[in-house]
Amino acid sequence: MGHWFLYLLECRDGSYYAGISTDVEARFRAHLAGKGARYTRAHPPLRILGMRVYADRAAASRAEWQIKQQPRERKLAWLLHAGETRP
Repeated sequence: MGHWFLYLLECRDGSYYAGISTDVEARFRAHLAGKGARYTRAHPPLRILGMRVYADRAAASRAEWQIKQQPRERKLAWLLHAGETRP
């Protein structure tokens, strides 16, 4: 099995969106095309702020749930303290 990524997007309205994928660039293109999550259809994304790699989908899903519970500032701190990971 390949690696899973938890990624953070910045949306046009300044909000952040977190999601998981095995191919973040392809998933980002899907969000841009309106074929991503319902949230990003209503809040179009501008850019990928960063991502972290996880060994499997279960670990990425747990991390996604945890970051989605955090306020906006904590989401950004998550990236700043961990550093950005690019595939």
